[in-house]
Amino acid sequence: MDLMGSNWTITSHLLSFSPTSALFSRATKEHTFLISAASENLSDSLLSLWLSQDRIYASQAYPRFVGALISHISFRPTVLSASLAPDHSQHMLRILVYSLENVLREIEFFDRTAKEWRLDLARWKERKGTRDYTAEMARISSTGKIEEGLLFLWAMEKVYLDTWTAISDNLASINRPHSALRLLAKNWSTDEFKAFVDDLASLVDDLYRDLDRNAWIMAEEIWRRVLELEEGFWPGYDEGEKDLAL
Repeated sequence: MDLMGSNWTITSHLLSFSPTSALFSRATKEHTFLISAASENLSDSLLSLWLSQDRIYASQAYPRFVGALISHISFRPTVLSASLAPDHSQHMLRILVYSLENVLREIEFFDRTAKEWRLDLARWKERKGTRDYTAEMARISSTGKIEEGLLFLWAMEKVYLDTWTAISDNLASINRPHSALRLLAKNWSTDEFKAFVDDLASLVDDLYRDLDRNAWIMAEEIWRRVLELEEGFWPGYDEGEKDLAL
């Protein structure tokens, strides 16, 4: 397969990349946490543990990550440039500013949901899976390679979109009362979120269109690493009070 054919994009390549297909399934569908969530058999304790970790990610690691990416945008010195090369800087800035605005809304949403459904997020320590994830975000955002940072961002958001859309669709077929889990699933399966992920994919595809094979091979490694981190981010039933409660 010609990885860099004119009709082939980096995001479509990664989504069909056979060496990571099993890992993608584990990260988005087959983890025990996700199976329980899809059948609405997730305990309040485990949901609280996971949400506490996602709040750490959203309130601490994500803003630093996006802020670092913004600092790496290379803006052209003049508004009107004679260069024929496409200028993606404004598209990058618009997406990253939206990301920061959205994560602020998300943190408020977490806190409202936790209060409404009496999920005690303050009782949990930070998991190793969370530390691994946030450390990789810091590493990627410090390299100065904006295309790799944006690819990493797309990968994170795409996994969440696919995961929670599937869970939300499944929950819709279960006749049970309103719940915190249903609110969370709806949050990451909206048309607005899908449009954001699609816009981000379009930007990433444009950035990688003219990059060489080595850049595409590195993109495969970034994709693999995000899937590994996503799989590790979901807590298991063997975790809980004994090891992680404060």
